[in-house]
Amino acid sequence: MKNINKYFRYLKTPMGVWGLFALLCLSACTDDFLKVYPQGQFTDADQSNDWVDGLCIAAYSALACPEDVEHAFYAPVTNWVYGDVRAETAYKGGGGVGDIWEYHAFETFTGVYPNNPLLDRKWWHLCISVQRCNNALRMLNELTEEEYPAKNSRIGEMRFLRAHFRFEMSRLFNRIPLFDENLPLEDYAKVSNTEFSRDEILKQLGAEFEAAAALLPPVQADKGRVTKYAAFAYVAKTNLYRAYKQDDETHALTGSPDADLLKKVVDYCDSVALGGFDLLMDFQNLDEIEYEHGRESVFETEYSVDDGTTNGRINWNNLLNVPRGPAYSGDGFFQPSQTLANSYKTDKITGLPQFDTYNTGTNILQVNSVYNKTYTVDPRLDFTLGRPAVRWKDYEQEPYAGNWVRDNATYGSFANKKNIISPNSPYMVQGWPWGGSPLNWRNIRYADVLLWKAEALIELGRQTEALPIINKIRERAKNSKYVLRWNNASNADYAADYNIGLYEDGVNCTWDRDYARQALRFERKLELAMEGERFFDLVRWGIASEMLNNEYFPKEKTLRLYYTNSQFTAGRDEYFPIPQNQIDFAQGVYTQNPGYDEE
Repeated sequence: MKNINKYFRYLKTPMGVWGLFALLCLSACTDDFLKVYPQGQFTDADQSNDWVDGLCIAAYSALACPEDVEHAFYAPVTNWVYGDVRAETAYKGGGGVGDIWEYHAFETFTGVYPNNPLLDRKWWHLCISVQRCNNALRMLNELTEEEYPAKNSRIGEMRFLRAHFRFEMSRLFNRIPLFDENLPLEDYAKVSNTEFSRDEILKQLGAEFEAAAALLPPVQADKGRVTKYAAFAYVAKTNLYRAYKQDDETHALTGSPDADLLKKVVDYCDSVALGGFDLLMDFQNLDEIEYEHGRESVFETEYSVDDGTTNGRINWNNLLNVPRGPAYSGDGFFQPSQTLANSYKTDKITGLPQFDTYNTGTNILQVNSVYNKTYTVDPRLDFTLGRPAVRWKDYEQEPYAGNWVRDNATYGSFANKKNIISPNSPYMVQGWPWGGSPLNWRNIRYADVLLWKAEALIELGRQTEALPIINKIRERAKNSKYVLRWNNASNADYAADYNIGLYEDGVNCTWDRDYARQALRFERKLELAMEGERFFDLVRWGIASEMLNNEYFPKEKTLRLYYTNSQFTAGRDEYFPIPQNQIDFAQGVYTQNPGYDEE
């Protein structure tokens, strides 16, 4: 049940120089618009509680998009542009390089200027989202528990959401202002974006998540509300990022990851495990609505259909990303890269990834290649990518074909299969919005938590403890139901030669720290591909320049001509520029990020 967002209605309130901070307000029990009362004045307890409920729901709604929801893909909260298109895992896709040129600039690291309008939109959306949490916290602070029994839990929820939005802002823009609910609106432009370093910001965010965890219950009656375990997970995530110390000017790592912070990551990942989380049995269940709020879901964004709104509260952030083919008739953005496809090659004997050679020799071909036995592949290849002549989920009319993409010549023939429901699902919207559904977005799933723990253990020199964790992830893929060949002759007639093995120290590998680190980083790519995390991983590890300039662009330039002049500039491109509109708004208080001062 979509308890959180079922009754959303729009109510916009002017908020000064930053324009309209949209407030989506509602009553949890009615469809009526809430009456707006002056701040700090309530007509009676029932009305004040309804108002606070509405402000809290407004903050939750920002997880999906804080304003102009039907154009959410211009500043997607799912990070498909920021986390995969900027990495080695995905192309922008769509109708050519000029189709949303701003995203082409992000992909190629050319022309990413402070006046890029979609960067300003993203910054503004995150500010709106933080402000909604502050609005709710101001009201909550004025009530007693007797007046509002859910006060402490709601404060925990709002502090969690505020820290989430700030974390996103931090890993996108690095130099950001921090202010809480006590700062008057007229003082917003006076807050510096360099008052705190990256390390200090992440430290504060980790503390905020810890404070939220102390107030949140382990289970919520409304499934869409965050829990204590979601807060524990975010404490682990912020401390993992913080463990990799960066120079404030060059963004280069300043040493080995901080051992004390890594130990904290391990402890908090173990705290999440106490919530009874586990992996879903089949990898492909992740794209099925029936498994929402399942045992792998730690923190989800809620979506819905048939909720009284015109098109439902579908995931507009990913609207562009469904294929063009007859099952959807979509826009075909967000296409997996050839490099990502090649990453799923495995050794024929061991079934392990080919760390050093996956991107050399024979490519996983784009057309008529699925029965080629030159290589064996991890089954997650065909759970993650659409490939010509391979069955598309349980679509029975025809297999996926090259004409399912809009610009094959520019972007190739692969399509993203993840976070898209089957066209046979009764939950899919028919027609416009194409591919629309109430499928929730998993901001944090348990597989990610397991891999955080494994990463921390490896960096602590406890790689032996990380081995069974990584194998657990691989074993789920190994035991999932494989994709069958089109018009298969038997249930064992698979679309490819699938072969995935487990790591066995001293048998098929030498599990020292260097090898384990390689395995962990590769496993994150295979497991979390197209989920908006890869670029942030590369930056955290300090290898973005190495991966993109030395491995990805040289390979892809031979296939994708638009990469000819692509170059990642270390010390600049780890973060976006501060939008010029925001610098103008702050009237000299904001400092531009390194490398963009002359743009």
